[in-house]
Amino acid sequence: MSAATRSWSPQGLAARLAGGALRVFLVLAGLFWLLPTLGLLISSFLSPTDLNRGGWWQALSAPSRLTADNYAHLLSNGTITGSLLSTVAITVPATLLVVTLGAFAGYAFAWLEFPGRDWLFLIVVALLVVPVQVALIPVSELFGAIGLFETTAGVVLFHTAFGLPFAVFLLRNFFAEIPRELLEAARLDGAGELRLFTRVVLPLGGPAIASLGIFQFLWVWNDMLVALVFADSAHPPVTVALQQQVRQFGNNIDVLAPGAFLSMVVPLVVFFAFQRQFVTGVMAGAVK
Repeated sequence: MSAATRSWSPQGLAARLAGGALRVFLVLAGLFWLLPTLGLLISSFLSPTDLNRGGWWQALSAPSRLTADNYAHLLSNGTITGSLLSTVAITVPATLLVVTLGAFAGYAFAWLEFPGRDWLFLIVVALLVVPVQVALIPVSELFGAIGLFETTAGVVLFHTAFGLPFAVFLLRNFFAEIPRELLEAARLDGAGELRLFTRVVLPLGGPAIASLGIFQFLWVWNDMLVALVFADSAHPPVTVALQQQVRQFGNNIDVLAPGAFLSMVVPLVVFFAFQRQFVTGVMAGAVK
């Protein structure tokens, strides 16, 4: 039976209908997932008077009500603009440190022989189950004693410490799947461990490293608990700054709505910009 005949058979028609229904369902699910984002976006362009009068959907029938005044107020609000800079100052170093240290440690646990390697890796795996809340009080006392409490460096160190166990676990498992013959061939060509790591392991582990970077960036950017406890109260991250604005929601909605949208759109942009690497890393880890 030819391919054209099979496509018009009852089984072929059923497969086409099932595939079409699945596509329609996925499109509807995606639109439903994006609906809150669309609502927040439209709300950020509505005046407080219009928002108090009704929901964001009123702009669909009266687009003339949309205005950019809210973003003008946002840019003139030093607390919100400063909080965005504080968030960047925390998120970027915390992500880079976790990815860099996790890659080195993952390679060491995967391919270097040293005493106690397996036991140390078991300790790293055990640290994955330690909740953040358990460390808040003792780390607060430690940071207070060494002068890191309410500093950007303290928040970065906290996020790095709690992000490293997952990073080491993920990258070690990924690096361990690299063929040993490939590494041995590089060693026979005279490559040292550092050269082997940078020229062979890192390029092959690019998808896993990209996935880790996205996870860490999203976690740190959206964090509020750690920032609320350890960050500088005079220069809080955007999550804390927006939470402070919620206390005066009726007066500051023209700042809160665009600020919340900007806070949310940055992780979305990062995810969609690196979604190919993210999917590749997740699928590679699933296959291996």
